[in-house]
Order: sequence, then C-alpha cells, then structure tokens
Amino acid sequence: MRQILIVGGGYAGFYTAWKLEKRLRRDEAEIVVVDPRGYMTYQPFLPEVAAGSIEARHAAISLRSHLRRTRILHAAVTDIRHADKTATLQPRAGDAFTMTYDILVVTAGAITRTFPIPGLSDHAIGMKHVEEAVAIRDRLLDAFDRASMLPPGPERSRLLTVTFVGGGFSGVEGFSELLSLATALLRSYPELRFPELSFHLVEARDRILPEVTDKPGAWVVRSLTERGAHVHLGSQLLSAENGHLVLSSGEEFDSNITVWTAGNGANPVVANHTDLPTDERGSIVTRADLRVGTADAPVPDAWAAGDDAAIPDLASDVPGARTVPNAQHAVRQGTLLAKNIVAVLHGELPRDYVHHSLGVVATLGLGKGIFQYKRIVITGFLAWVMHRGYHVLAIPTWERKVRVLLVWASAVFFGRDIISLISVQHPRRAFLDGGRVAASRSDDRTSATHATVPASHSESGRDPARARVYEPSL
Repeated sequence: MRQILIVGGGYAGFYTAWKLEKRLRRDEAEIVVVDPRGYMTYQPFLPEVAAGSIEARHAAISLRSHLRRTRILHAAVTDIRHADKTATLQPRAGDAFTMTYDILVVTAGAITRTFPIPGLSDHAIGMKHVEEAVAIRDRLLDAFDRASMLPPGPERSRLLTVTFVGGGFSGVEGFSELLSLATALLRSYPELRFPELSFHLVEARDRILPEVTDKPGAWVVRSLTERGAHVHLGSQLLSAENGHLVLSSGEEFDSNITVWTAGNGANPVVANHTDLPTDERGSIVTRADLRVGTADAPVPDAWAAGDDAAIPDLASDVPGARTVPNAQHAVRQGTLLAKNIVAVLHGELPRDYVHHSLGVVATLGLGKGIFQYKRIVITGFLAWVMHRGYHVLAIPTWERKVRVLLVWASAVFFGRDIISLISVQHPRRAFLDGGRVAASRSDDRTSATHATVPASHSESGRDPARARVYEPSL
C-alpha cells in the first residue's frame, strides 16, 4: 500500500487529505499529514478573532476530528530528500527520526517575513496564527484596563496606541477590526475619550490593498482616516526599540501594540532543506497540474500547492504570472491536487489548475466592508455582509459553520465579549504567587513566634518549632 506524505496541515494540506479520504479506498494508500499544530487555521477569520467577534477555537479546524482515515503526526519536517524518498521529522518530545514515503505533497505554508529592524523581534507580534490574534485582543483589553486607572499623560497615551505595519489584506482587516473594537470599548470605559485612541497603519507603498484597484484602495484610506486612524503611506518602520517607533517619514511615537503583517516569506525547510527545485524566492517550482518541476521535466511522485508553490496562473493575461498566495487559491489547489493524485494512481492524466478570481472582499470593522469584482465595487454594510457570508461558506465542515453562525447571532443581542484573558499567557503565575504569599505569611509568623515564645519552653527541652506549630494564634 502506497504511503502519501503531506507536509503541512494548512489550507492546501487539509483539503488534499480531506479529498483523498473521499476518493481513495482504504487499501489504496495510507495518508500521513505532518504538522506541528493539530489544527488548520482559517486565517481570514483571525481579524475577527482579534476583535472578539469569533471565538478563537472556531477559527481552527481540528485535523484529528475531521481527517478520520489520516495518520496525524505532530512534528516539524526539518529535511526532505526526495531522491531517497525520505523526510526527517522532529517531534515536540523525543529525538528526530526519518520516515519513508511513496508520494510527497508539500503544502508547508509560508512564514511571516521580517526584516532586521532594531527592536522588532522584541516588541512586535505577527497575525498569522490563532494564538497571535488572541494575544493582540487580550493586550488591547488589558491596555484599556490599565489606562483607565491612570491620569492623562504619556503612559496613558502609550497604552492606547496601536500600530499595524503592512497594508495588505491581513494588515488592513486586522487594523480595521481592532479599531472597531477599541471604539466600541469606550462605552464601557467612561474614564477614556475617543481622541486618546491612536491607531497607526504603516505601509511602505503609496497605497494599501494591492488586490483592489486604485479608487477602492483610496476609499479605504479615507474611510479609516474619517474613523480617526492615522494611515502612513510611503513610510517604512526604521526602529521599534523599547516600543518607540521611528518611521522613515520622520514621525516618532510610542506604541503599546505593534503588529507586523508586512508580507510572507518562504518556509525555510522548503527553501533550504530539500532537494526539490526552488525559484529565487525559495518557492517550489511547480507545474500547472501541481506536480513539482517544469513543463518539460516533472519530478516523479512530488506535488506542491499553497503559499510555498510557484504555480503558473493560467487565468492571468500577464506572461509568467504566478498564482497569488491566498486562501482562495490554496483551497482550490488542495482539492484539485487530491483529484490529480488519484487520477495518476488510476492511470489517468492530471488536469491543470485554472481559477478565475471570484473577486476580493474585506472586512473593515463591524458593519463595514469592501468588495470588488472587476469593475464592480461595493462598500459599507452590504460588503460586510458579503464578507461574512462568503467566509462562513468557505470555512470547511458544517460543524465550524454552525459554531461561527451561533457566535455571530449571539453578538447581535449581547455584543462582543470584552473579558481579557491575558493571564492565560502565564498560567502558573497565580499558583506561584499563592506560594509566595503562603511562604511570606509563614516567615512573618515564625518571626512573631520567636519573639513571644517564653525562654522556659526551650530551657525545659520543648522544641520551639513544635510550639510554633501548635500555637492557638496560628
């Protein structure tokens, strides 16, 4: 029985395994998915997770719950030698080991691309995973709690300052949703005023949302500015040391939360630790039928899809265009990839990947959005409804669709949940603090007992320690 190894359980990897389960008999192949996390993150929902509109777990799809015939390995792939059909896996616990396979599927996904900016690695946070979105939300709620107890001044201003670096879809959506949350929070914090909020969006290019045309992009900038945001176009972040941000435009300010969303980078395993062909950006050279290799020289038994695959965009009029690394492509590539693997196993020819864009849609906060399909542009509440409708249909499994819909429905009547659980990032703190308090009280009592125990107790041979233990005052 053949063994199909899928490296990465993201969009493309999850859909590939999911569809293979439906198309292959149990005795045809064993499907193995390797991923350090046990879930697929539905990244379009991360901005709403950060804003408290969706529960964190509802933006994640459990691999074990939905891939019933797939073997799930919680490990990181550190090396791929396709010439030998071996992969090296490093689990969270235990030693690394090597496994063999018959068919390889690389859907490792991209990583957050960063630059050597002073202070960036110490102060900033990304927004590519559920835990990052949750941390951003909790930090904002915690900042409101702390700022409400301070008088107006530099420290209060710093706590209420949020900066997003990167004007792509993830940056603009995350920025807009967090701005919407902060504005709504003011109703629960009468000590704070709207002018004290300071939200900054920094983009190196002269426009945001490159996926839409110029006019809709300019409309988004105007909309954010009217809501009190500061949009810095044509500006780069030069320094973030100690939370003090310095921009190339000469502007400087202190920021309590700095979120880095300035693009994706190639997965280092794919770029540096494999014998598969890669391009200048570190992406796997992939044919239109999703087999690894060039049109003239495919690599046998090797397939790729998703953010790390350089796949020709046959729907584009631009020569040499590659498919954009987004969820819309990754989901459809994973589905076709499974069909093509089954076709080859059954002696049939694989089909090329061709997908004409369905348009782009983005949330800009509660009740606000933008949609564009060719020359059709819709903004405002209708676009926001379209955004939610599209993504609740796109998120896999009915179980997740129902959970998300129920959360949205409850929010209509009760609003967002504004409880900060920032303490979960340090779960043992309460336990350790309790131990310190107990130890401190014990020391205080010991000192008091030493001062009051009569000398006769020790002179008569009575153990002072036992006397302390049984003193009524204790």
